[in-house]
Amino acid sequence: MTTSASPTTSAGRTTGAGPTRGTSPAADTDRSTDGSTGAGTDTGAATAVTTAPAVAAGAAGAAAGGPPVRRRRRRGLAPGKPWPASRLVGPLLLIALWAAASAAGRLDTGAIPAPWTVVRTGVHLWTDGTLTTDVLTSLERAAYGFAIGLTAGVVLALASGLTRTGEALIDGTVQLNRAIPTLGLIPLFILWLGIGETFKIAIIAIVVYIPIYLNTHAALSGIDNRFVELAEVQGLSKVQFIRQIVIPGALPGFFVGLRLGVTGSWLGLVVLEQINATSGLGYMMFQATNYGQSDVILVGLLIYGVFGLLSDSAVRLIERRVLSWRRTLSS
Repeated sequence: MTTSASPTTSAGRTTGAGPTRGTSPAADTDRSTDGSTGAGTDTGAATAVTTAPAVAAGAAGAAAGGPPVRRRRRRGLAPGKPWPASRLVGPLLLIALWAAASAAGRLDTGAIPAPWTVVRTGVHLWTDGTLTTDVLTSLERAAYGFAIGLTAGVVLALASGLTRTGEALIDGTVQLNRAIPTLGLIPLFILWLGIGETFKIAIIAIVVYIPIYLNTHAALSGIDNRFVELAEVQGLSKVQFIRQIVIPGALPGFFVGLRLGVTGSWLGLVVLEQINATSGLGYMMFQATNYGQSDVILVGLLIYGVFGLLSDSAVRLIERRVLSWRRTLSS
């Protein structure tokens, strides 16, 4: 007697859609659903991968007899995103405190005038044309001295950092010059160069070139020797070695020295313009000291501060553009 197979059993053996030995109906149903939709397997796998750590943590908590454990997000160690115009927060806060103390009568107006008094004095000096002449004269002196100091610092650093002969001849002399107070050279430079503009520019150049040389030379000395060996293996020429290895390796230190040099040029200018000068911000402040005009002195100091902040910000912007390939903590 022959018994015919049922359609369900036959279909299960032929297509593999029915239940097989060792599998449960629930698993068979899931497999049938996956086969019919074509999307259930991918979705289930993605969900399993996503929830696996959470399920494992919850299972560990349940096995220990406590509530499910939630994974905490790890805190970042970086300082976070930079604030827009963050470097203006400190100066603006200082000015706000100054204004509040002046309005409350906590400051002696003869020694420290109110901010609005200083602004009114600055507008009056600018309208008269006196402040314009002094500002242009100071900018010219600072620009000449900074250009000479920048050129001297870079050239001496390259000569000292790339050759042993240059290091023997230059580095010790620069270190000796660094140990001597630059402003202490003023009487000697007056005897050498006269009392005119030349000695002022020379002193500013010395103040500028020392930090540029020191930081650039340190960056050159810190270049990894493996890069030098790689350049030799690749057969690079001296010019290619300088362009591809030396310059990128020295740029971070150079920009640090450049920022210090820019600041140094303004610091030296304040003192030099009070020595036998007939114009400039330092001369204006020196004359105001003789007449007890503290508001004029504060105008000069604020202009020096604004120039220093703007020049430092410009160097930072150039550094960020040139060294955009670096990934640092500040970026």
